[in-house]
Amino acid sequence: MKKTVTKLLSLLLVLALVAVGFSACGGNTADEPKNPDSDKAAKGTIMIGGTGPLTGDASSYGISVKNGAELAIKEINAAGGLNGITFTFDMKDDKAAAEDASTGYNALMDAGMQISIGSVTSGSCAAFGDLAAADNLFFITPSASAANVIEKGSNAFRVCFGDPDQGVLAARELTKNYKNIGCIYDTSDPYSSGIYEAFKGEMDKLGATYLLQSFDAENKKDFSTQAEALKGCDVVFTPFYYTEAGLVAKALVAKGSSAVVYGCDGLDGIADQIEGVDVKVMYITPFDANSANENVAKFVASYKETYGVVPDQFAADGYDAIYAIFEAMKAAGIDDAKIGCSELCDAVVKAITDPSFKLEGVTGTMTWDASGACTKIPQIVELGK
Repeated sequence: MKKTVTKLLSLLLVLALVAVGFSACGGNTADEPKNPDSDKAAKGTIMIGGTGPLTGDASSYGISVKNGAELAIKEINAAGGLNGITFTFDMKDDKAAAEDASTGYNALMDAGMQISIGSVTSGSCAAFGDLAAADNLFFITPSASAANVIEKGSNAFRVCFGDPDQGVLAARELTKNYKNIGCIYDTSDPYSSGIYEAFKGEMDKLGATYLLQSFDAENKKDFSTQAEALKGCDVVFTPFYYTEAGLVAKALVAKGSSAVVYGCDGLDGIADQIEGVDVKVMYITPFDANSANENVAKFVASYKETYGVVPDQFAADGYDAIYAIFEAMKAAGIDDAKIGCSELCDAVVKAITDPSFKLEGVTGTMTWDASGACTKIPQIVELGK
């Protein structure tokens, strides 16, 4: 009887150890196809994870990224996956908060995440990146543009433009086209502050002057004071998100200003905010839903059919992030769904930084180097007047 109990306990211990092994950063099999007649199904699944604001003020970004990513996953799986391997995707709600991004990261790793699209917003992605660097988990963020996001380790990449790139481009464009330039930025937000610092540096190099106003997280509902100070400008640079930019636009109009509101990719989504407002808005973006490009047109049609709305830049970024992972894994010759996250990371980094690798995405033709930065050509979207 004692020997029987001992054997039973030994068997239970072995089973527990096996279960623990499968819950590590590789070997997720919970969602493997169950069709025994399919050779492709037997290859299993690879789990892609991420976090983003699915609720709260910045939820438009997170929902768009999630939708774009899920559409890409659906297409890839429908086409047979990667060497018979299919993909699952899970995005946790981080409410654009670093602490929630860390919590989401840990939950995803517990669920078997092997590779990732990181986080949607810069503050969250910095926290996500710290943990990913420690685990050597590859991630390519669709939209977290702060410089420090891809400085966490050799495993960190992005699809979007970096903040410094946008700030420099904005300074050059504005000084070329306008005389009286104004600027307002959010001192409490790394995305806004990062773009502004690059803008300021380039304006200094160009010997150009501008009027400056600011706000912070505690004071982002009423912009009448800033609008009063900037109402005489020809253009006001607004390197922050569409919610506040829409309020700035309305405040300027209320003060009788005809200034153009000029921003960066965070303004994608402002169209609804300025409906009926007599203002012209321009912003830097890698994606134009009205493009005649065949890849873009196909994506827009599929997205509209699936979700009932026109995709914004963040949806396009999420879509491209998934395809960047897929194409890099294909180039790396990945054919084992049980591959660990660190081994997968090393293989994908080598593939995506190879000079011959490029992605023909809906946000442009993209290449990457060891810095993790993406190289592509921006577009300028115009709304209003």
